[in-house]
Amino acid sequence: MTIKHPYYPIIYVRGFAATRGEIEETTADPYMGFNLGATKIRQNHKGDIVRFIFESPLLRLMKDDEYEDCYKNGDYLPSTEPASARSVWIFRYYERASQDLGDGQRQTMPEIAQDLRRFILRVRDSVCQGDKAEEAKFRVYLVAHSMGGLVCRCYLQNLCVHGTGDATLNKSLELPGTPAPFAPSEEIHLVDKVYTYATPHNGIDIMGINVADLGGLDPFHVRNFNRGAMHEYLRLPGTHQSGDSVDSLNGAFPTHKFFSLVGTNYDDYTAFFRLSKKGTGPMSDGLVMIRNAAVKGSPRAFVHRSHSGHFGIVNSEEGYQNLRRFLFGDVRVEATLVGEEVLLPHKVQQKKDEGKQVRASYHIETTARVRGGVYYLHERKAEHASAILAEYDELVKAHHPQYLFSGYLMKSAKTRESSDTALAFAVRVSIRVPMYEVDRRFWLDEHFEGGFVFDETITFHVRTAGDKTTVRYGLASERGVGEATKLADLTPLAGGGVRLEVPLGFAKGAAHPPRPGFRGVLRLDASPWNQAT
Repeated sequence: MTIKHPYYPIIYVRGFAATRGEIEETTADPYMGFNLGATKIRQNHKGDIVRFIFESPLLRLMKDDEYEDCYKNGDYLPSTEPASARSVWIFRYYERASQDLGDGQRQTMPEIAQDLRRFILRVRDSVCQGDKAEEAKFRVYLVAHSMGGLVCRCYLQNLCVHGTGDATLNKSLELPGTPAPFAPSEEIHLVDKVYTYATPHNGIDIMGINVADLGGLDPFHVRNFNRGAMHEYLRLPGTHQSGDSVDSLNGAFPTHKFFSLVGTNYDDYTAFFRLSKKGTGPMSDGLVMIRNAAVKGSPRAFVHRSHSGHFGIVNSEEGYQNLRRFLFGDVRVEATLVGEEVLLPHKVQQKKDEGKQVRASYHIETTARVRGGVYYLHERKAEHASAILAEYDELVKAHHPQYLFSGYLMKSAKTRESSDTALAFAVRVSIRVPMYEVDRRFWLDEHFEGGFVFDETITFHVRTAGDKTTVRYGLASERGVGEATKLADLTPLAGGGVRLEVPLGFAKGAAHPPRPGFRGVLRLDASPWNQAT
C-alpha cells in the first residue's frame, strides 16, 4: 500500500517489566498488552459498575482505520513480503532479556533505543520494499506506555542527536560526522508523532522521594526512573543536580507532535502494585505522579484511568479516542483559562482591605467531551484528586493563563446519527470555593467551602464550508447544554489558526457581582492538524 499521510505504520512500545516472571509473561503475549480490552468504564448514579466493552486499541484501529497487524505464519511478515503502510508493529524489546527467547540479560536504555532504531528500519524495509520514493515519505508513529515513552525519548534525544557506538547504525542515521550533537530531523529519526500513556517523563517518586539509583545492586533496573539516570541516558545538557527536572525534549523533537496522556485514577491500580499506590497516593495514576507524567510544553489531556489493570489507561476508550484524534485528527484545540477578577466573600475582602494577609487555593475542574461520546477526552475533578490547584494571586495574575488541555477534532469520527454537519464538543469549567485563610488562620464564616465559585458548560459547534470556518458557542447557564447560537469572533494567529475567547462569570463592571465570584475568559486556540507538507 502506498504511504499516504497521515496513515503511517504504528509501533507500540510497552512499559516496564520488573521481575523475571513479568518478563516471561510479557514475551509470551504477541501484542504485549496492546490487544487488551476492558468491560468496565465507571460507576452509575447507584454506584454500580457500568459495563462498556472496549475491544482494545489494536482491534479498534483495525475497525476504524483499516490497520493490519504484522504477523504471519508465526512471526513478523517476511521482509520480502510487502507490509501495509497501515500496519501495527509491536516492538518486542524484552525478548532479549527473556530466558526462554533470549539470553536472559537485561539491556540498558541506550541499548534498547538502538534496537528500536533497527526495528524502525525493519518496518521501513517491509513497507517500502526498496522503493526510494516511498522511503522518502516513510514515517512511523511511536505509541508507548509507561517506560516505553522513555525508550522513545532515549532514541530521539540520545541516538538521533549524539549517534551510537554502532557504525552500521550511525550510517543508517545519516549523521553528518563528528563532533556531536547533530541537528535532528524527520529524515534522521523517521518519526512523525509520539504518543505516550502514563509515562514518568520526570521520573517516579515514592513517598515524595525520587526512586534510588542503586547501580549494579539494582537487578530490576529501577534506576531507569531515577532523574539522575534519566538525565544521563537522555543526554540532557549540564550536570544533573538534585531537584532538576528531566522532562524536556531539549529540541530533539517537535514538542507539538509529542502528546502526553496523563492518568489520574490512583485508587484502582492492580493489587500487585498496592505498595507503589500507597507510596504515590492522590494526584497520581497509582504509580506516576500527575506532575511527572508529561513532557514539558507538550499537548496533553488527563483521564480518570489507572496506570494499568482493568481500569488501565491503555485499555480504555478515553485513551484510544485521544490516540486516534492525535494521530489522524483535522483540528487541534488548545484550551486555557484566563482569570480577570476573583472576588472574595465580603468579610474576607474587608480583612484584606485592612491589610490582613489573605490566602486561598482554588480547585479548577475541567472536562471535555465530544457529541455522542460516552467518555471524556479530558477530565480533572476535585473528587478524583486531580483538579488544578491555583492560589488566589496566581489565578488573577495578569496575562497568566492556566493551561487546561489539548484536544483534536476529527471529521470522520463525527456522530453518524446526527443530521448536523457541525463538529460539536463541550467544555465544562468550574472553580470550587476554597478554604480561606486570614493571617494564617482558617476563615470559617460566611461561605461554604467545597461549593462553586463558578460553574459553566460551554458547547461549541464548528462548521466548515469551502475555505470558511465558523464557530458558534452557547453557555449552559443561558440556553442549556448542547445549544450553540452565538457566533464567535475569530482572531487570526501568527502561523495559522484562530483564537476565540468566551467570557465567563459575572459581567465586567456588574453593580452587584456574586461574592465569592469569578470573571474571566475561556480561550481556545484552534489550528489545522495533519495538513500534508
